[in-house]
Amino acid sequence: MTLPSATGASPLSRTPSLYVVATPLGNLQDITLRALAVLREVGMIAAEDTRHSQRLLDACGIKTRLLALHEHNEQRAATQLIEHLEAGKHIALITDAGTPAVSDPGARAVAQVRAAGHPVVPVPGPSAVAAALSVAGFVAEAGFRFVGFLPAKQAARRAQIASLRDDAAVLVFYEAPHRVCECVADLAAELGAERELLVAREMTKLHEEIARMPLGDAAAWFAADSNRVRGEFVLAVAGAPKREGVHGEAERVLSLLLAELPLKTAAKLAAEITGASRNALYSRALELKQG
Repeated sequence: MTLPSATGASPLSRTPSLYVVATPLGNLQDITLRALAVLREVGMIAAEDTRHSQRLLDACGIKTRLLALHEHNEQRAATQLIEHLEAGKHIALITDAGTPAVSDPGARAVAQVRAAGHPVVPVPGPSAVAAALSVAGFVAEAGFRFVGFLPAKQAARRAQIASLRDDAAVLVFYEAPHRVCECVADLAAELGAERELLVAREMTKLHEEIARMPLGDAAAWFAADSNRVRGEFVLAVAGAPKREGVHGEAERVLSLLLAELPLKTAAKLAAEITGASRNALYSRALELKQG
């Protein structure tokens, strides 16, 4: 492997491009060599919060001009990006921390730049989602589902969580400190107190804290130390456990038979029709009858 600094070659392509650059979650040493090279050489850096990003650039000795691109001006800023690309300038897009355009402003701008026919180039690096999953220890054949921020209002939040109840994938959420306790309470109520939760707080920063526990223990864990509700949060919840022998067609057949027959008879016939476990079908029938 040859490092860019060893060759003096430019990290930029010959065609003016938008570079989507991941930046550190907190620890500045996590920035990549390629990210530093790109940020130094582009003509402009679009940033979610220019004051926050200026501190990063100052720490790295980068003098590139910043342009604000946030949720309130993304449409207008995207137009400026396209104008600069058409003028032959390379541009970088960064967010406050981690990978841009993932639960952060930038996705609409990327879409507009692509629609205008300009290349969009990923410069990978820190990701809060990947960092949390890497230390969670959840083994999931179904992979993971990145949900991001849940709705702020409880009714909408609970409805969305309920829609994910049977998802076998690991569920990954972002949450703000002032809502994290409400969020984990709703997760426990809708998904079940026994489901495993990973709390990743302030990752890579001075007060980083990572803990795994059943959802039912989360309220007590937060209450034990007031500092635990401070900072940026990633919450990862283990996927729904498999219902042995009851899924897909077996559940459909069981539901149809339950509408017309006694529970025991419906479970017996569903087992004979689908080949699924009679005991599993009987247990599922009890769940369906109880609502």
